[in-house]
Amino acid sequence: MSVHTLDRSKLAKGKIRALADEHGLRGEFTTFDARASQISQLSGERKTELDETELLLTALRRAGVVTGIDAVRLHADYLAR
Repeated sequence: MSVHTLDRSKLAKGKIRALADEHGLRGEFTTFDARASQISQLSGERKTELDETELLLTALRRAGVVTGIDAVRLHADYLAR
């Protein structure tokens, strides 16, 4: 893993946290998320858990702070870890 990849991940994580703080958002696992997870498991998908940063990114998207495309880009950069 290169230093550049680690930098991209850290920058994305910092940007996600800063945006969430700026807009007073918290990363929370909602009732809707729990139901979606149950449906996914029933369809045979393996269980996955979002970490704190991914929950913040989801909150940013739901609040309309970032567009879908921006959310995907930030997530891709964050996952470059």
